Amino acid sequence: MNEGHVDVETREGRYLYSVINSGAQLRFGDIGINDNKVFTIPHEDIAAVVHSCQAEVCRTQDDGKVKEWILAHNYVIDCVSKQFGTVLPFAFGAVVRGSDETVRNWLAENYRKLKSELEKVKNKAEYSVQIFCDQDRLAEKLASSDQELKELKEKLEKMSKGAAYLVRRQFELKMKDAIAVEISTLAADFGSKISEHLEESNFEKKKSQVPEKYKGMKLILALSCLVKEDKVEKLGEVLDGINNHDSFAVRFTGPWAPFSFVGLEKDR
Repeated sequence: MNEGHVDVETREGRYLYSVINSGAQLRFGDIGINDNKVFTIPHEDIAAVVHSCQAEVCRTQDDGKVKEWILAHNYVIDCVSKQFGTVLPFAFGAVVRGSDETVRNWLAENYRKLKSELEKVKNKAEYSVQIFCDQDRLAEKLASSDQELKELKEKLEKMSKGAAYLVRRQFELKMKDAIAVEISTLAADFGSKISEHLEESNFEKKKSQVPEKYKGMKLILALSCLVKEDKVEKLGEVLDGINNHDSFAVRFTGPWAPFSFVGLEKDR
């Protein structure tokens, strides 16, 4: 499907929410962005979920309005997912120039690929796993468990402030290295335990906002995870174990539509 210059004869467009594993022709009511009426455009046993619009992306300088639109976009995807299972979601703002027939033709041209993608994500959902480290607490732990650090600390406690400068600097450098090694080792161990319960995973590239409770902590691992429904509970148990690990905290969010594991925007 093509986007770009909109001429007088092709001002009609369709806003795209998702592709579902059903060929049903349905109307969901005015649940779309700006209360637009959402409906399906089917081809064989799949369908695109859309609303009719002008063939241009909505724009505004109002951040609050953008957030409202994004929430509405995700709300439609959630509603459809509850009825039809995991869907192939479009990213927010996907508008195609043309009519129902344009969308139907695209579904026909990409049918095999779309069916394959729908099968890949069937009975699965996306989750986010973020692991944080409290470096101050980890430093305290290492200061009492690492023999070299322990000896340097004891040596420092017996020296005057003036005479202790070089030893303190040595202690700080050793502590920095010890923290880096410990984090690297544990992050690899945590990642290995988590991966046993995933179908796929991607390192999260965008830094998301985190709750206040994690501020001041170092993010050591951030994954977008595709997880089967029957493996979510076991994954949660593994993450609880990591969360109970001294100096570490886990943020586990989802489920969502598998945005990170499909690429519909590449086919428009």
